[in-house]
Amino acid sequence: MKVSGIRNPISEIIQQYQANGQVNPESDKQAGINTVQEEKVSLSAKGRDIQQARKAINNLPDVRTEKVEDLRNQIEQGTYHVNSEEIAEKMIGESLIDVIA
Repeated sequence: MKVSGIRNPISEIIQQYQANGQVNPESDKQAGINTVQEEKVSLSAKGRDIQQARKAINNLPDVRTEKVEDLRNQIEQGTYHVNSEEIAEKMIGESLIDVIA
């Protein structure tokens, strides 16, 4: 049994897209499909703040040259002293964080 004379505008549009890869706004209107001409993106105030913070962080130098020079001078002059208690506290603190996390 063959049924003929039944139109399916959606399938016709799909076939048209597949056939020539172009959009036909007239057939879209006939099928009741709304085409989007423009997309807008708006960021919230919080999103803009986060974006500005990221830009500021990305503009910071990777090395704090003033601090490096200061430490280098202290080492060369023999005035740089390592506080072993502070180092031990940080090592223990970091290991605890690793265990907990």
